[in-house]
Amino acid sequence: MWPYCLHQPKPSGEMPRTWRAGLPRLLPGLLALLLAVMWGLPYAAAQADSRAAQIEAARKEKAKTLRADEPSKTERTLHAFKERKILERISAGVAGFRVKLGGLVQGGGFAIGPEYLRRDLAHGNLLFRTAAQSSMKLYQRYDLEFAAPHFAAEKLFFDFYSVHHNYPGINYYGPGPRSEKGSRSNFRLEDTAIDGTLGLQPIQGLKFGASGGYLFVNVGPGTDTRFVSTEKVFTPVQAPGIDQQADFIRYGAFIQVDYRDRPGGPRAGGNYVVQYDRFVDQTLGRHSFDRLALDLQQYIPLFNKRRVLALRAKSILTNPDTDKIVPFYLQPSLGGSEDLRGFPAFRFYDRNMIVVNGEYRWEVFSGLDMALFVDAGKVFARRSQWNFHGLEADGGFGFRFNVHNDVFLRIDAGFSHEGFQVWFKFSNIFGDERIRSSRFQ
Repeated sequence: MWPYCLHQPKPSGEMPRTWRAGLPRLLPGLLALLLAVMWGLPYAAAQADSRAAQIEAARKEKAKTLRADEPSKTERTLHAFKERKILERISAGVAGFRVKLGGLVQGGGFAIGPEYLRRDLAHGNLLFRTAAQSSMKLYQRYDLEFAAPHFAAEKLFFDFYSVHHNYPGINYYGPGPRSEKGSRSNFRLEDTAIDGTLGLQPIQGLKFGASGGYLFVNVGPGTDTRFVSTEKVFTPVQAPGIDQQADFIRYGAFIQVDYRDRPGGPRAGGNYVVQYDRFVDQTLGRHSFDRLALDLQQYIPLFNKRRVLALRAKSILTNPDTDKIVPFYLQPSLGGSEDLRGFPAFRFYDRNMIVVNGEYRWEVFSGLDMALFVDAGKVFARRSQWNFHGLEADGGFGFRFNVHNDVFLRIDAGFSHEGFQVWFKFSNIFGDERIRSSRFQ
């Protein structure tokens, strides 16, 4: 039998004998440690107070030499421009009369003239507008518009528009995507267009309808003495219609889906327009053709709409009748402030064109946005070449000045392998006007 227990258990709570024997030896050490801690706490606190005093003294000494940041001259100018509401005063006008800035063809110079605008006729159901503009280069534009944009409970709309242009020096570099930069010429173009549009809006954001018009055209020698006149270097084969011009009847149809938040300066939504037109030569019988235009825009908001990614794809395709040819002055073109911003205005001409644009915009302050952009596009003769091969490209930066959330002034600097271009335009980069009879909106 094993013994019941070798050692008797200690009563609960009683300290072991070995601890009772060693405790007197530990007490002096514990007392010394306690005294050291009590002595060191005031010293550490004094050191912390001394360090804080040093930091505060250094801060006060630095504050004596600090100076407020002074804004640059550009920042002061932009701030004063905004605070004095100069743009609002220019755009608002008095009793319907106001100053109209810009709106002429690219390269026409700074344009100014009077405009009369009434949006409040018939309790806001009718609009009347007319304007006359001229530039220092004697480019001229006269137009008149009468519209009923909200007729029949906003289900029906009507627009009558008439315009006359006299542009004495439009660029022409020759046909096709391989035209040479050094072959620049210029020609005078005068046209007068009368157009009418009737459309339906069954639901908000969806429009479709029909339009028609008549176009009178005259082409003559260019007046820009820096460059040769077009008819002296290009034959009627290279510039169809340079020798004789036709007048046209135009008729067609369109459909538009528009859900942008602010059409004049969108930060979200999209705008998609498809339009088909038939141009019938009334005088020469050799320039009748069909035209299909597509314009697709998408705006992607970022960071509570203070930053925007703006995307656009546009294409114009023409199809002449058998044994007919599209006159050069009605052919699609690329180059300038609206598409390839790193190239001169009207740098490329041909029967068809495609272009894509991308912009990243951000708000600098209320009333001013900045933008970084890239453009790519090409012109081509055959519809089988409708692809993204062989595109011309450019990139750059810009400024967007806003009034009541609409872009009032746009400045873009574009860079390409042919150099750089700077554009000042009193309009947004991606317009939403439907194509009318005149190529110059």
